[in-house]
Amino acid sequence: MKKTVAFHTLGCKLNFAESSDLGRKFVENGYELVDFKTVADVYVINTCTVTTLAEKKCRTAIRQAIRQNPNAKIAVVGCFSQVSPDEIAKIEGVNYVLGNADKHRLLEYLNDDNTTQTDVSTSLNSRSLSGVEGNGTNFVVAYSADDRTRTFLKIQDGCDYFCTYCAIPHARGRNRNDSIANTEKIVEKIAKSDTKEIVLTGVNIGEFGKSTNETFFQLIQTLDQIQGIERYRISSIEPNLISDEIIDFVTNSRAFLPHFHIPLQSGSNKILQLMKRRYTRELFAERVQKIKTAMPHAFIAADVIVGFPGETDEDFEDMYQFIESLPLAFLHVFPYSERPNTPAINLPEKVSAEVKKQRSERLHELSEKKHADFCKNHRLNPSKVLWEADNHDGWLYGFTENYIRVRKPFDQSSVNKIEEF
Repeated sequence: MKKTVAFHTLGCKLNFAESSDLGRKFVENGYELVDFKTVADVYVINTCTVTTLAEKKCRTAIRQAIRQNPNAKIAVVGCFSQVSPDEIAKIEGVNYVLGNADKHRLLEYLNDDNTTQTDVSTSLNSRSLSGVEGNGTNFVVAYSADDRTRTFLKIQDGCDYFCTYCAIPHARGRNRNDSIANTEKIVEKIAKSDTKEIVLTGVNIGEFGKSTNETFFQLIQTLDQIQGIERYRISSIEPNLISDEIIDFVTNSRAFLPHFHIPLQSGSNKILQLMKRRYTRELFAERVQKIKTAMPHAFIAADVIVGFPGETDEDFEDMYQFIESLPLAFLHVFPYSERPNTPAINLPEKVSAEVKKQRSERLHELSEKKHADFCKNHRLNPSKVLWEADNHDGWLYGFTENYIRVRKPFDQSSVNKIEEF
């Protein structure tokens, strides 16, 4: 009888890609993948450390796994494990604690009867960032498969920016990537499957190539020529790294879609400076306008943090009006969350939880309005839709090139096909 393994993934598309990749390795080694809500022999919780809420969800998932099978092996891996291994190791029931440097070795540890949780977490803690430092030699490729009609492909890892609020450089290490040639081989492998769409993901993908003397622009030029992949989406990319040549290329490319996710974080230059972001709001607005001029139908989403230390009512209102003026289609809104060992913890003028909640709610309402307006203005345009696999109460759902979700009566023959709609 096959052993079973269940995954629970928190956080970003990068984590999703790595969980899927690790799950595929388990299957290749004789395991059966099962739902996390069922009884399993091994539970893997791939963690996030961006917010305290993400860490709270990790603890909840651990308790859930223990309730379902008290005798199971429980492995907690990823970003939270990287920055706080000792904290996780103290949780009763956890068998393995692995950071980003070692989570791909989980099977090796499970198969070694002499390896204990103490061995793993102590090794991880003593190694700290050295296990994920960015010299370009320890990049671990990952991509999702058999999960959806699209694949999330990890093209880059780590970050050299060290924004004052962010713990990701401590969790992921320095910027690094594989070569374009090796990345091309992975995409050619994916192209031989049924995958129609690839989402390029990483921590700071616009920095791709610095560890291999290449560029992100060169990468997308190469990928666009690979036959068998019909659509690419670019996940989060910093505004200061979206060059004119990238925008012009996407406008005219064969397969790259008019869909951009651009971190704004704040619409106040004062707050951006406190965050140590590498752009002004004027540059952000100029990049958005450049995209919309070239591709009026483009979907542009933005990340926004509210309640950063020093953000006054006037700063927020200024930011609100700035965002309101931009042709954005969606906002990902996050209340500021203090992260250990980040400079922002020591900044004065803290914003209360209640004020952060109020500001967050206002931006969520603005996001809903912008998204509704975007869909209304573009939904009737002729478009190509990639249909998803799931049957939702008799409906088949899919996404247009510019990321509008549409539906039609379920038709099995349309699943994983791109059709005019």
